[in-house]
Parts: sequence; structure tokens; C-alpha cells
Amino acid sequence: MEALLIAVAVFAATLLSAPFTVAQTPTYKYIRIGSAQDATTKATAGYVLMGGGSDLDDAFRFLCEKGGGGDFLVLRASGDDDYNDYVKGLCQTNSVATLIIPDRESAGDAKVADIIRLAEAVFIAGGDQARYINWWLDTPVENALNAHIAAGKPIGGTSAGLAVLGEYIYSAQGDAPDDDDLASRLALVNPYFSRVTVRRNFLKIGLLRDTLTDTHFAERDRMGRTLTFLARIVQDGWSPRPREIAVDEKSAVLVERDGKARVIGSGKGAYFLSVHEPPQVCRENAPLTFRNIAVYHAPAGSEFSLKDWKGKGGSAYALSVVGGKIQSTQPGGEVY
Repeated sequence: MEALLIAVAVFAATLLSAPFTVAQTPTYKYIRIGSAQDATTKATAGYVLMGGGSDLDDAFRFLCEKGGGGDFLVLRASGDDDYNDYVKGLCQTNSVATLIIPDRESAGDAKVADIIRLAEAVFIAGGDQARYINWWLDTPVENALNAHIAAGKPIGGTSAGLAVLGEYIYSAQGDAPDDDDLASRLALVNPYFSRVTVRRNFLKIGLLRDTLTDTHFAERDRMGRTLTFLARIVQDGWSPRPREIAVDEKSAVLVERDGKARVIGSGKGAYFLSVHEPPQVCRENAPLTFRNIAVYHAPAGSEFSLKDWKGKGGSAYALSVVGGKIQSTQPGGEVY
């Protein structure tokens, strides 16, 4: 159907971490296909944790089903509306729309918050999670997303969109625009390296309380850095026993409202980590030592309960970091 360009404003400056104010005209874009009239359907809670890389059709179908065929909304900080036709081709929905929120001025516009509140299902696209935190944290966008969650409506994300779903977030706010990904080796040798930036309390999904979410996991060898994030969460006094859901590329975890989850995709699936003791060495300019982190690897086809923190169809092992080097109980010392 013909795309309806609902709102395009001009002249915005990017304010990264300034206090929330509405001082200039916002520059958000809202592109919608399907019905222009809002639908009211019976939505039920459900969560899509997608690790990045190729999108998974069944993950989007899961969100559409949980949204009751209502209005499906894709959120981005940059990019285009490519998801619109893709999702509309997969699902029977009243509409599919993309809302691009590229600055704090746009995030402060009441119309933007209203668009989010009227959606039955929300999906946060990939990109740069630093933009989501810098531009959306402590704004009406955050409030509208948490109202959506509190109302029992489904939400999901991929890549950077997954990174911001948990209580704890690797925010990437210490990265320069041309930096490569934060490498595990850099985090392990200095847990307080300037690029090891962890934030908390953006979204309030009950099942992801006390949980860090990570993406592109095995594909980009992120185990070392995620262990460093967990150590920092403990060392900085946020939680004595945080958990982690780390999802590989071409993989997704589909979570029901009761916490029962299943893993889909063609990647290496998901890794569920839990901390059982504080780090032995976690300080600036010293290699990390952090022992006895429990890991459950859940490949595609396996199941996991977020409430019981137990899985079926996968394998359990333990990791330790000693002097910045990872040790594993798996055969051959395999980390993944």
C-alpha cells in the first residue's frame, strides 16, 4: 500500500547527554503502511531477543501474534523503513510503521510518545545503542515504552535493540564514531577501560530484571567482554548475582509472559550466564580475575525458563577468568 509520510520536521541539533529539554523543532519521521486508522486488539506480553545478523521470520510472526494483529511499530534512531514491507508480508496486521527518533528533541515530542502508546507490538531495530541511551533515556519515549510493557504488550529487539532490553546495558557511550567493536581482550585486561560503559534501568521488563543482554555473541567473540560487564555490575554494587542472556547472530530467544522461552535460528543460539561469587580482582588497570560463572548454552530447538533459570536441550558448563584469560570446563577449554 502507499506509504503515508505522517510527520517530517526540520532543523534539529543532536544533544547527546544533555538534560532533557524541548528547545528546537523535532526531526522524527513516521512512515506507515496498511490502515491509517488505529486498531484496538487484544495484545499479550511476549519478548523477542534477537542477536543480530539475518532477521528471523518466525520471531516477527511471534510478535505479530502477541500483538493480536494490531498496529506493529518499528523504532529506530536512524535508517529507513525497510521493515515495513517485510513485516507486512509476514503478518496479518492492521498496519506496520517505522518511527525514526534521531535526537532528544524528537524524543520529547508528545506526538512521538502517542504513536508508541497506540502500538500493539513494538520492535527496536539494530543500530547504535549509544544513540538509544543518549537520545531516548529520561524522555517521553522511555516513559511510553515502559507504559507499553506495563500494559502487557509485546516488545522485541535485534542487535542494539536487544542490547537495551535488559536492566543492565552495555551502552557503548565510550566509543568514538570510528571505533571498532569493543574487543574482549581490551575489557579483560582493564575492567575500568573507558569504553567499558554499563548503564541500567532504561526499560523495565520484569523477566529481564537483574539481567544483562548481549548480541552478535559467539560470531564476534564477545564472551570476554560480557564477563567483564558482569564483574563490573557486581563490583560497582548494583547486584551480587546478575544474570546474562547473550544471543548469537541468526538466533533469537522467544519469551512467553510466564518466562518460558524457546530458541530459534541457524546461529549458535543463546547463552544464559549466572554469577555465583564476586570477582576476585576487578579494578582499574589490572587484568580481571572472576571465577565460577555458570553458563547454559541453548542451541536452536532448546528451551529455557527465565524464572527457574533452567534449560532443556542444551548443555551446562562453567567459566572462570584468571589474570585476564578465560578458562572453561568444556572439553578442550572451549568458551562457546
